[in-house]
Amino acid sequence: MGKEQRRLNRLFEGLGRKLPFAAGFLDWVRRPSSRWIRIPLSLILIFGGIFSFFPVLGIWMLPLGLLMLALDLPFLRGPVNRLILWGQRKLALWRRSRRDRKVERAANGGR
Repeated sequence: MGKEQRRLNRLFEGLGRKLPFAAGFLDWVRRPSSRWIRIPLSLILIFGGIFSFFPVLGIWMLPLGLLMLALDLPFLRGPVNRLILWGQRKLALWRRSRRDRKVERAANGGR
């Protein structure tokens, strides 16, 4: 198992820890026998993520679809891993800056 595959597995495991209600599904969809479900499902998620401006669909569908598709297409593993890790870092920075602004506002008396 290559470095990119191990990183992809860690990303799925982290996703399962953050979304415990979906952990069983994520384990099932990662099995080799689920390939015929995984590929169409990942394409549907990618397509839905592209049209995230509709109320039911969301941008969250795009990285999840790419992550699932990378299980079957080795050439996508590196770029998808880097994209997901970059997104996680940006999200953490954004959350930290929001938290810091709230603390600053509270220290200034709510202004």
